[in-house]
Amino acid sequence: MDSVIEVKGLRKTYGGQAVVDGIDLQVRRGECFGLLGPNGAGKSTTLRMLMGTTPPDSGEIGILGFNVRADARRMRERVGVVPQKDNLDPDFTVAENLSVYASYFGLRGNDAKQRLRELLSFVALEEKANANVATLSGGMQRRLTLARALVNSPDLLVLDEPSTGLDPQARHVIWQRMRSLKSEGKTLVLTTHYMDEAERLCDRMAIMDHGKILVVGSPRELIETLIEPHVLEVSGTGVEEWVARVAKPESRRVELVGETAFCYCKDDQTLKATAPENPRLQFLSRRANLEDVFLKLTGRDLRD
Repeated sequence: MDSVIEVKGLRKTYGGQAVVDGIDLQVRRGECFGLLGPNGAGKSTTLRMLMGTTPPDSGEIGILGFNVRADARRMRERVGVVPQKDNLDPDFTVAENLSVYASYFGLRGNDAKQRLRELLSFVALEEKANANVATLSGGMQRRLTLARALVNSPDLLVLDEPSTGLDPQARHVIWQRMRSLKSEGKTLVLTTHYMDEAERLCDRMAIMDHGKILVVGSPRELIETLIEPHVLEVSGTGVEEWVARVAKPESRRVELVGETAFCYCKDDQTLKATAPENPRLQFLSRRANLEDVFLKLTGRDLRD
């Protein structure tokens, strides 16, 4: 598969601190690629450099065959962006928000009207065409922002935390629309703090921290190669004593967070068998997931 995004040696510093520290990145045509990391990892700065709004200190960026340093304007004509926070015009109706944006790409008259009908149908907002943006729910506003990003029929769609703050129903609608776009051959770049979202949607992903790319791969590859297959969560009064007495000799890796022990192991049967003799403790057995990988690589400490 040919590449839609090619990044080599990308670097950006602020105040002598490397925010993006010489990363290489490749996004293939037609895939959903996730860029994950804790707050301050360098994701937003990376996206701004990809879109040509922040100049890199060094490195090369190619998007859709364009050199971003030399031809950012032409590149952006073929890219759609769903920003982290909705920036719709609150004084306009739903249709007016789309029609004004369409005019930036030369869409007017009947062509614009037809495109707007298609987009409103795609995001299920046909009945809200004449509604003021301020009257829309958060989920509706997010869907309108997605529709606006699609006005120019982009080849590449960048979605910065597209479902943050949405209820489960609205999140699933956004996910379904993203899958539909990918099935049409669009290339998607997604940032998210929801690991289940990344695991469901991404074909491949990069996890970055402190300005560096730590790993790249499919969600399944990362889970299978970087984390133990079983996780036993044990919580309650006396968990520290249980960890010292039982878990550490048996489990490959144990993380104690407050009153919860996360035991990562190949087989948790022996540890689960201690549940009857520890009635004050709660035992939850599950398969390892992408969140476990993320926390192993980036740690559990809070980030500002």
